[in-house]
Amino acid sequence: MRMELIYPRWPKLELQTEFHLPPHGPVVFAAALPEEVEINFTDENLQHIDFDADCDLVAISVMLTSQLPRAFEISREFRERGNKVIFGGIATMLHAEEVQRYADAVFLGEVEGRFGQVVEDLQRGELKPLYDYMHNPPDINLIGTAKREILDRELYNYRGVQMLDLVHASRGCKFNCFPCCTGFLGGRNFRPRPIDKVIEEMEAIRNNRLFIVDNSLAQDRQWLIDLFKAMAPLKKKWVSHPILDDEEVLKLAADAGAWYVYQAVFDTSDTIRNRVKRLKDHGIAVEGTIILGTDDQSEDDIKRLVDFLIEIELDVAEFTIMTPFPHSPIRRQMEEEGRILSNDWLKYTADKVVFQPKQMSPEKLQELYYYAWDTFNADSGHQLKMGELFKKVIRREMDDGTYHRYNPRKRRIFKKEGA
Repeated sequence: MRMELIYPRWPKLELQTEFHLPPHGPVVFAAALPEEVEINFTDENLQHIDFDADCDLVAISVMLTSQLPRAFEISREFRERGNKVIFGGIATMLHAEEVQRYADAVFLGEVEGRFGQVVEDLQRGELKPLYDYMHNPPDINLIGTAKREILDRELYNYRGVQMLDLVHASRGCKFNCFPCCTGFLGGRNFRPRPIDKVIEEMEAIRNNRLFIVDNSLAQDRQWLIDLFKAMAPLKKKWVSHPILDDEEVLKLAADAGAWYVYQAVFDTSDTIRNRVKRLKDHGIAVEGTIILGTDDQSEDDIKRLVDFLIEIELDVAEFTIMTPFPHSPIRRQMEEEGRILSNDWLKYTADKVVFQPKQMSPEKLQELYYYAWDTFNADSGHQLKMGELFKKVIRREMDDGTYHRYNPRKRRIFKKEGA
């Protein structure tokens, strides 16, 4: 059976340096497919789709709400040619009812142990319109090493710099943060993968730089201690979402190769100041993820927040505008209050105002978004700040003998001389 697996393009965050990480959802999905399925993968952000491809099924993997309009166009093109199309992924789960209008089948939930049924139904000519496993997660032990060989590795370099490979060590999240859909998507229970399986996958990744994409590395202290101890011998360098603010955990994270973390910064409190300081004291850089437009923020609050980020010497900041994605707690609140201004999914890129802010006009919030980026980066610019982060990790790699550069022409890895 031949499958075309498509990852649609989407409009990138305005003002952020554009780069492309290897997508995670498609390679995890590919690993869960029956062996008889032959896959051709296309990342439309970097490749062209062959709409005349000879295949038995087109699978469209949609991570972001802003990918949906293009995903619907792609589906229409393939279906007009007589192809069967199935949708899956995070945005599919968030917009399931709408997606069903554009697909022959929709797959909801986690895929491990489930897609064989889809293949059997397709081969019998009995493909169902909906495969719903949303509230029935599979056995965590079924998660295997992602099938990264479907990717064209040459595409995922930025100006000759090797980008990060994505990996996950757990699913689900016990927290229920107001802008986040994770509780709806993966459940409110923390579900860690067996550590030996995680290490096995990390060892199999040729790239020395990883992005651990777990929703939070702050959910189970002992599991984190055990994970970081097991990771240390790999000498990988990695990025993650927040790490538990605990002295022993942070030391072990640094020893295990923590490079920088995405840390939500939502106020100017000493809690945030001290958390950032502790991370930096352990040699872990910080990229702040800053949401603008929360109900408790005035114009002056946002300007003070930007000054605070400069004061605490945040390494990098990614400013976004609060966006009421479907099935997030803030979406429910804003729908009840009649504050949603747009359901144009192309605007749901977290850099456009699609709701009525509580303390200012939509136009003022959009203006403050540009103010935040320009003011924080006035000294050197976002690209140079990211460049400094990469310089730090290269120094660390050279110190421990793991630095290498990738030659895309010869498709070989050249290690540091003498390493």
